[in-house]
Amino acid sequence: MARDWDKHYLDVANIFSAPEPLLVLAAEVLPTGKALDLACGTGRNALYLAGLGWRVTAVDRSAVALNLLRARGPLNSSIEIVRADLERGEFPIPPDSYDLICDILYLQRNLFDSIRAGIRPGGAFAGVIHLKVTGRGSEFRLAPGELRAEFASWKIHYFSEADGTARILARKA
Repeated sequence: MARDWDKHYLDVANIFSAPEPLLVLAAEVLPTGKALDLACGTGRNALYLAGLGWRVTAVDRSAVALNLLRARGPLNSSIEIVRADLERGEFPIPPDSYDLICDILYLQRNLFDSIRAGIRPGGAFAGVIHLKVTGRGSEFRLAPGELRAEFASWKIHYFSEADGTARILARKA
């Protein structure tokens, strides 16, 4: 059964304001440019990047989450907000378009090819995705080593698998 993301974001307990620490690390080593925040939710990471001068495209399917992002974002913000269902292919990632793509706590395996193609040479991918729990599989969780394998041909600046998540910061040559 599909999760009701609008209902999820109506619960204040599901709204986070601090950016993902891995994304903070990425922003420290990359020059500002154009970023894509996949499944952005209420936009904590998009807002952080925009505050540093990035031009951000924030994509999510939840109208509630995106309305909260609009309410939190500054006027004339450098965030382009796009309501689209990634699983239905409503937002194709254009090739060679982004200096940074972040995918935080969202897994859609068939997007990895588009993510890699969407990043310009010298650009980076920052990903934090849940790992499978022993004894329980899930199509929305990675197997150990799976995320690293997706970016094996890239320069990996950071990788870990701890606390139930895989984290990677990888740069395209």
